[in-house]
Amino acid sequence: MPLVLIVDDEADLAGLVEFNLRAAGLETTIAGSGEAALKLAQQRKPDLVLLDLMLPDISGKEVCRRFRADPKLEGVPVVMLTARGDEPDRVEGFLAGADDYVTKPFSVRELVLRVQAVLKRGGRPQGAQVLRTGPFELDLAAHRFFVEKREIELTVLEFKLVQDLMAHPGQVRTREKLLSEVWGITSTQETRTVDTHVMRLREKLGVGRDKLETVRGIGYRLLDS
Repeated sequence: MPLVLIVDDEADLAGLVEFNLRAAGLETTIAGSGEAALKLAQQRKPDLVLLDLMLPDISGKEVCRRFRADPKLEGVPVVMLTARGDEPDRVEGFLAGADDYVTKPFSVRELVLRVQAVLKRGGRPQGAQVLRTGPFELDLAAHRFFVEKREIELTVLEFKLVQDLMAHPGQVRTREKLLSEVWGITSTQETRTVDTHVMRLREKLGVGRDKLETVRGIGYRLLDS
């Protein structure tokens, strides 16, 4: 049973979210602060974190950064809860390593569906399949990624993004197509999300960063030579 760590200092809201997630068949635990969340996550690694942006001690963005910097926790999907709906706040959340966000006030049913969608796409592929393109190698079964034989740590969404690009070498992948295939989002209003993750991915590719090409006004492609 997947474990969801709910990080929110509003006890009533956290309780409501917990009730509905448990009704959906998920296990839950609650932390009322960022430091408490990090401590709980070390004691037992969650399968997903619902993380409020505004916390009484450290910000949700800082908590997310610490998750991404921890080898044990860096692959845990993070869904941010925020009362701010402005694009700069969403982009900052994604830059910190968030996998998705939900703006308050939100529909609890929608939140549960978003959590289930992130958990589903975070599952590791089955079968001993390895993709190779140029200097890149992606081991789907082991969930490992290499650039010129050097292993690179990726978040869940970065792995899915690389997988999509490597499955279509040399082909242009539009932002809309990537949103649909990687994020499960059909809205054309969220294309900045793709740009943000590609930027973060490029920073990790090192000698292979020039192989991830931007096609202006359309999307991205991974060069196969």
